Amino acid sequence: MSLSLKTRPSTLENLKNEEYDLLVIGGGITGAGVALQATASGLKTALLEMQDFAEGTSSRSTKLVHGGIRYLKTFDVGVVADTVTERAVVQGIAPHIPRPFPMLLPIYDDPSSTFDMFSVKIAMDLYDRLAGVTGTQYANYTISAQEALQREPNLKSEKLLGAGVYLDFVNNDARLVIENVKEAAEMGATVASRVKVVGILHDENGKANGVKAQDVLTGKEFEVHAKVVMNTTGPWVSKLLNIDSKAEGPTIRPTKGVHLVIDASRLSVPQPTYSDSGMGDGRMFFVVPREGKTYFGTTDTDFDGDYAHPRVEQADVDYLLKAINNRFPGADITINDIEASWVGLRPLLSDNGSSDYNGGGANVGKVSDESFNNLIKIANEYSDDKASRSDVEKAISSLETASAEKTLSPSQVSRGSSLDVAADGLVTLSGGKITDYRKMAAGAMDLLRQIFAEQYGMELTEIDSKTLQVSGGHFDPTNVDATMKFYQNIAMSKGIPAAEALDLANRYGSNTGRVVSYADQVEAAPGLSLADTLSLHYSVNEEASYTLVDFLLRRTNYILFHEDELAPKKDAFVNEMAKIMGWSAQEKAAQKDALEREISNTRLDYLK
Repeated sequence: MSLSLKTRPSTLENLKNEEYDLLVIGGGITGAGVALQATASGLKTALLEMQDFAEGTSSRSTKLVHGGIRYLKTFDVGVVADTVTERAVVQGIAPHIPRPFPMLLPIYDDPSSTFDMFSVKIAMDLYDRLAGVTGTQYANYTISAQEALQREPNLKSEKLLGAGVYLDFVNNDARLVIENVKEAAEMGATVASRVKVVGILHDENGKANGVKAQDVLTGKEFEVHAKVVMNTTGPWVSKLLNIDSKAEGPTIRPTKGVHLVIDASRLSVPQPTYSDSGMGDGRMFFVVPREGKTYFGTTDTDFDGDYAHPRVEQADVDYLLKAINNRFPGADITINDIEASWVGLRPLLSDNGSSDYNGGGANVGKVSDESFNNLIKIANEYSDDKASRSDVEKAISSLETASAEKTLSPSQVSRGSSLDVAADGLVTLSGGKITDYRKMAAGAMDLLRQIFAEQYGMELTEIDSKTLQVSGGHFDPTNVDATMKFYQNIAMSKGIPAAEALDLANRYGSNTGRVVSYADQVEAAPGLSLADTLSLHYSVNEEASYTLVDFLLRRTNYILFHEDELAPKKDAFVNEMAKIMGWSAQEKAAQKDALEREISNTRLDYLK
């Protein structure tokens, strides 16, 4: 099923006239994952998103599918065990998206440091065992300070003890969402973006049986009916619950995470780097190379502003510039070096006190000597096959912190998830991390199987969601490089240069052939390459790109990582999309203005 503005009217008619088994509200990664698994299980499923798919949190992460070694800062083995396992699963079901990229973790002689050279090796060894990469090419190792500086000459050398190197994965968060959405639609789900839920409907017994929805593009309201309604709206979970007079559920405490992008010529790092801030606040931040740029973040502060349009503030920039210049003192990065930025809201559960990866103050998350020594003893016994993995997990779970705070800082709020059923039957799946989305959806499906069996006598198809590949990911995940080469050759056969052909293969995976098939219908648009032109046509016709920002920000990375290349192409993109969409002169001007505003905001012109 193609997702486009042309197919939207029939989609809306289906929403109005059909009764669905499951209606999912929220088209971020959580909702997209649920919609895919539910459809594959045989449920007649609808998915509604009030903005573009992934427009909120799910396109504004650190863009890693990480195993969570950072959670070993407080030895949260449950989180680490889950995330390293799920990282491998996500790579298997979306093999064209997450890619392995070892992470460098520099260690400094500083009282506020998360790890020292001894504890980081213990943590990495435990991490590798949980991840199942011990003895492989991705096994961790430590390097000396001299070697760390050879790798990253710009690193601060003062008090540098060395570094750890361990496996992590880079990710394209927004594309992971759209590929889940496309696969769900291909299987028969009815999916619609820019449809806002403005009310919850109930039957005569007070049970939630649908929603009152508004077509954001026209303002018209209509009803959508379903046996079960599920709230997967991320930061908006509590806000949606507030419009249901008969429901209550978890309270979300959103925190804001900011990332800044600079050109690699200003600061080049050979591999993703995860470092203490060095400012005595017990916090850590990422520095990641990507597509000729370097981005760094993140912040973690409470947020109570406009959820739909969170903004980077001066304080966010000041903090991150201070952190980056502290760890890379020769770089001298200033606000004028920032080419792009993004800010997202984390849907953290306010009533869960587990520590988050950033910790709080300098002492938060520090483990008592007795607990730490016991952990090392058990870990060593595990290495000698004298203790089980369960023994290690118990030792870690029972760790006692040397200090605790009754009032949690934003960085201490749990990244855990919650699955709740309100009195009226409204199901809410909240919290979590992008790495956990498949597992969260699988947990929701267990509940749905029970609900449909008990209340409707329906037996759902059993699926293995660990092998349910998303759109673009239908190939052997153990043979990614060769497969990408194959799809690169397909694109090159259409006359696309090698570098652009590889970019298409990496972006679209097994859909690459479908993308380049548009070359049989269209030629390179004036001012655009053939690859740009084909990508735009495919995205508009089959990926629900309704605006230039949809395409240039979330379907591709132009605005974030290629704004310098985009500058001379903006008018060409406007002209070609106007032709595809049939925009009037007025609509075309409005679209161009919206694109310019987005670029200006992303570039932080309002702060410069």
